[in-house]
Amino acid sequence: MFEEILVKHCSPTLAGLKTGNMFVFRYEQENQLHRLLLDYNARLSKRGVRVTVLRKRDFSALIYVYRPKCLKTDLLDRMAAAILTDSGYPYQDPGSCLIELRRRLREEEGFPHEIGLFLGYPPEDVQGFIQYGGACCKCCGCWKVYGDVEKSQRCFERIRKCRQIYYKQWTMGKSVEHLTVSA
Repeated sequence: MFEEILVKHCSPTLAGLKTGNMFVFRYEQENQLHRLLLDYNARLSKRGVRVTVLRKRDFSALIYVYRPKCLKTDLLDRMAAAILTDSGYPYQDPGSCLIELRRRLREEEGFPHEIGLFLGYPPEDVQGFIQYGGACCKCCGCWKVYGDVEKSQRCFERIRKCRQIYYKQWTMGKSVEHLTVSA
């Protein structure tokens, strides 16, 4: 079940199209979740992908699957760094940024708007979402677009195709390791 959800929701990250993806996973025992994380990190880390928990509540975990090298590059982008600085993040260190994101997710009910930067969304779209409170976007797909509509729509289509192809390949027996592109 974990692996199916992983493939359905995180194939763009596994394919190297996005920095990160998230999904919610319900588990019965804490040690079950711990074993899954150890197993998938052992299998995917050699390909440049990490699996971690951002928040846990009532036997439900918000799982973050990401490419650390891509995250570091994304967070050092000039506009992304400005958004993070304005939001109180130590943007120079992705590890510290993840710690701060986890803290905010624990303490807040919803999602902080800057979470889009951790998912590989264009900084101008994250900034627009923050500025307009989610209103006035130019188009909506995997995220709300405030910047380059054509570029984003091409990206949405690549993501849609990737999810479709990866899920089909997985159902035909291809392992998650073989679906994951090395960094």
